[in-house]
Amino acid sequence: MATRSQLLKGILDACVMAIVEEQTVYGYELSQKLQKVGLPDISEGTIYPVLLRLQKNGYIRGEMRPSVTGPNRKYYFLTDSGKEELDRIAGEWMLIAGPVSILLERGGKS
Repeated sequence: MATRSQLLKGILDACVMAIVEEQTVYGYELSQKLQKVGLPDISEGTIYPVLLRLQKNGYIRGEMRPSVTGPNRKYYFLTDSGKEELDRIAGEWMLIAGPVSILLERGGKS
């Protein structure tokens, strides 16, 4: 599990930005969406520091909105700078993921 956490930590910002790019979300909803795509190990306690860091870096912005079921919620939006960063990370990921997958599938044997 520690290895999975370390690997995920390196790409989690991009995963969060990819979800926020598709749809404005609040923290708990973001956690649920990550679980739905197969990343169940990501807790809300992990999500909020990521959201704060992304916001501080100008990649996302937050906006308080009323909720029909309780207190106001902070919804997150991807900024233009965030879109550029997400594109950059996605490009880097594609350059790394393909070769690593080949090697780990043992297809890289000479």
